[in-house]
This record gives sequence, structure tokens and C-alpha cells, in this order.
Amino acid sequence: MKPGEMGTVALDSHGHLRHFEAWSPSVAEDMARADGLALSDAHWQVIEILRAYYEAYEIAPPMRALVKILREQLGDSTLGSRELYRLFPDGPAKQGCRYAGLPKPVSCI
Repeated sequence: MKPGEMGTVALDSHGHLRHFEAWSPSVAEDMARADGLALSDAHWQVIEILRAYYEAYEIAPPMRALVKILREQLGDSTLGSRELYRLFPDGPAKQGCRYAGLPKPVSCI
């Protein structure tokens, strides 16, 4: 998806929403569809965690924190970054944060 192609939703030059409040599940679905992905329940669990963390700390969680939160909330100590990359092949931070309506993470190039 090219920046600015989400109709009335403003995107930055990296394809992230300009305004956190403009996010909706349908925006996430549209972004994923444009990337050739269908969001599963597992995707939504990660998206919800990303959004909750951002609302609490005003920053996207680092990978280690994201994995730790997922393990705690899902009760699965075997979850790791490998599973996150299966869900978000372009990177959990980059792609996951886009779908969650978050700004580009500081750690992303």
C-alpha cells in the first residue's frame, strides 16, 4: 500500500497512521489485505497487545517486551519472535505496529 492510499485515513511516508485515534479494525484489515494477508485470531491478539502497550506507555513495545507479554497473557512459555515473524513477515515491529495503528517504532530503520 502506498502512503496516503487509505481513503480518508492519513498515513505517513512509511504507511503508518498519522493519528492513533483514526484506527479501526477495518483499517487494520484493509492494510493487511493490501499486503496480501488475512488477519487471524493470533494477529488480533498481537494487535490488541501492541495497542494496549502504546496506550499505557506512548511507545511501541520492544520485541523482548512484546514476547514477554504474549507469553504471560497466553500462558505459553514457548512463544517467541519466530512465531511473531510468521504472523508478520515484514517484521512484528514494522508490520504489526502499522496494523495496530501505531507510529513507526523508534527501533525500525
